[in-house]
Amino acid sequence: MLFRAATLGVLMISLAGCGGALANRSGSGVEATRLATSMQRPATFERWIGEFRTRALAQGIEGRTFDRAFAGVSFNEDSLRRDAHQPEFSRPIWAYLDSAVSDARIENGQAMLREHASVLAAIEARYNVEREVVVAIWGLESSFGRLRGTTPIIETLATLSYEGRRTAFFEEQLVAALRILQSGDVAPANMVGSWAGAMGHTQFIPTSYLDYAVDFNGDGRRDIWADDPTDALASAAAYLARFGWTQGQPPLVEVRLPGGFNAQRAGERRSVQDWAAMGVQAQTGSSLPTSGEATLMFPAGSSGPALLTFSNFGVIKRYNNADAYAIAIAHLADRLRGGGAFVGAWPRDDRPLSAEEREELQRVLARSGHYTGEIDGRVGSGTLGAVRDWQAVNGMAPDGYVSIALLERMRRR
Repeated sequence: MLFRAATLGVLMISLAGCGGALANRSGSGVEATRLATSMQRPATFERWIGEFRTRALAQGIEGRTFDRAFAGVSFNEDSLRRDAHQPEFSRPIWAYLDSAVSDARIENGQAMLREHASVLAAIEARYNVEREVVVAIWGLESSFGRLRGTTPIIETLATLSYEGRRTAFFEEQLVAALRILQSGDVAPANMVGSWAGAMGHTQFIPTSYLDYAVDFNGDGRRDIWADDPTDALASAAAYLARFGWTQGQPPLVEVRLPGGFNAQRAGERRSVQDWAAMGVQAQTGSSLPTSGEATLMFPAGSSGPALLTFSNFGVIKRYNNADAYAIAIAHLADRLRGGGAFVGAWPRDDRPLSAEEREELQRVLARSGHYTGEIDGRVGSGTLGAVRDWQAVNGMAPDGYVSIALLERMRRR
């Protein structure tokens, strides 16, 4: 993703706001409070801008840069609403991949590979990152530049710095955005992007832009906003290279497992030779690297495809820290170079759990003595370990996969 925390990832967040419930409660106490707060915001927001100006100048931002950037800036209600009402991501991975690696996206990506062949070849030669991976990121982040975002970055970051769930994070991004303007890489009017502050063809947040963006075409500016995607594509490659991309190594390989294979080995990291000695083989149409270490993954449980993931998988997750995003990038890149679809069947009759259902699962695990953590609906390592223990005790493949099928089986116990 765009170089940002998983909570801002394009995979895990729907950018649609959902403030309709309050809007339809005219006359209620909640609505009255909201309207009163909204009426107070212009004055308090202006005071906040004045206070922030002092902090920004203390960090090296010039007064003229600040004043130019904030000319005409107002409180952005839409950005605040989107931040406050991010709906829970509930699509299963196969539904996400159906969209992320659709036939249309593969076709469009292959067209981009042809159209920008010379630039992509030069980027690959400079950074040793395969062009298909760069184009896959471009496709998922902005639909090959068609959806770069139109929200004024200074305005949205100022709003979320003043009032939001993570004011310190957004103020850090706001200062970074001012540094970008001060460098002359872009004018305030052209600094646009997503409501969450991600910018350009490959959706950098400001701090990542400062650290990793490059001027590949040599015009003196690191321009990720222009219609010409050169600098943005090179910046994505530079980012991956900075975090240790290994050219020629697949991020993942779909594999076949021998009969009776212990699904509890999911999550183990071993050498390719060790996995091969256990009978793990590449699926038809793929091949395993001859060396290196890999981690076994069941993204949809042991009844779905099995993957071995390599170090490049972790590098992709530095871009967006979500397994499904990294799987999508790796798979799309493979499809762009002519690879086939996953061989293993996804369990399409299953679905992920809601927050309430995840809490129910934790309560069941706690009652059975497998879980001692907090009942918070967050499926972390403690919950996954407890799930594996419960599965093993109850005659299931201990793959740690959390789904409605698992919860329904727990309910029958």
